[in-house]
Amino acid sequence: MKAYRLLTEDDTSAFCHKVTLALSKGWELYGSPAYGFDAETGKMRCAQAVVKEVEGEYSPDVKLGQL
Repeated sequence: MKAYRLLTEDDTSAFCHKVTLALSKGWELYGSPAYGFDAETGKMRCAQAVVKEVEGEYSPDVKLGQL
């Protein structure tokens, strides 16, 4: 099965670390990153989709962050 995650974070180095950690665990970038203003917090936010081919069948109980 192909697993999908959308990683998000404020526009800080924490976002880069989150994406780098996912890549180090075998996730691959999917599409281009997104960047937008969060009016509620007054901060810029980043998003990046990642995918990973994993064994097994999909279930809503799958903990994507643990794959």
